[in-house]
Amino acid sequence: MHGRDRILVTGWFSFLHGEATAGDVLALERVEQVLRDAGEAYDVVWSPGFRADGTHFEDVDPAAYSRLVFVCGPAHGPQVEELHRTFAHCVRIAVGVSVVDPGSPAVTGFHRVLARDAAGTRPGLDLAARAPELSRVPVVGVVLTHGQHEYGGKRRHEEVAGVLTRWLADRDCARLELETRLDARDWRLCGTPAQLEAVLARLDLVVTDRLHGLVLALRAGVPVLAVDPVEGGAKVTAQARACGWPAPVAAERLAEALDEGVLERWWHWCLADGRDEAARIGAGFRAADAVADAADALVPALGAASGAMTARPGG
Repeated sequence: MHGRDRILVTGWFSFLHGEATAGDVLALERVEQVLRDAGEAYDVVWSPGFRADGTHFEDVDPAAYSRLVFVCGPAHGPQVEELHRTFAHCVRIAVGVSVVDPGSPAVTGFHRVLARDAAGTRPGLDLAARAPELSRVPVVGVVLTHGQHEYGGKRRHEEVAGVLTRWLADRDCARLELETRLDARDWRLCGTPAQLEAVLARLDLVVTDRLHGLVLALRAGVPVLAVDPVEGGAKVTAQARACGWPAPVAAERLAEALDEGVLERWWHWCLADGRDEAARIGAGFRAADAVADAADALVPALGAASGAMTARPGG
């Protein structure tokens, strides 16, 4: 499998408890691009905590490699120093790294350091900037609730949230957890409806089990994959009907919908035809001849109620 000229590519994303940031992985992809273009044979070591099915240090025979490339992150610390001892027979090069202490064994152990930043030197472009082009993935807002205890024994909120979040974890999308609750004092939450609508309007899809997750997404012209978390259907189902949006998945049929591919079909519909339908419904909310809502009947109701009160003896 391995030749003596094979390269082992590693970085902080390789260590047992190492983090794999988006920047680290893109820097790695840039290095892989360069190595492939040069016709070099290489293997990448991954942290088992990040990529369980990848090659890990415990799988690696150091003698199978003649060169080691350390990618991104700081060239610093005992884990990097251990690499120099384990791969002492290899030519070792660090690329796209930060040099915190140029005199440390972690740095001096490399035969060559191609730094992105080091004291007294001109900084270089981070490797992630020139990584290969990425395919576009949908941006999906996730608006879930674990409350609504007024529904008592009909509540399926925890079950619905569990199924949806596990399912979403396997979708190739950018997930953004959102909350309809406003709080001007908490920077993590929107402080005004306009702020929340600004976020929603930039999404490709909303997945929700909340009434206002449904309504506000449609108001912004964004398609919604909705699940009613109340057994038998409640306000989410009713509001979907009122808005003219295809009926949401019922809580009691969610597992079945998952097994039969119903969620998958809704997902693809929302990201295709659902876009135009959501835009049409959202525009309808703002139209001069919009469908009436309860507020349209408020003033007549106030007048009728006041008249009734006046007509009563002693009113």
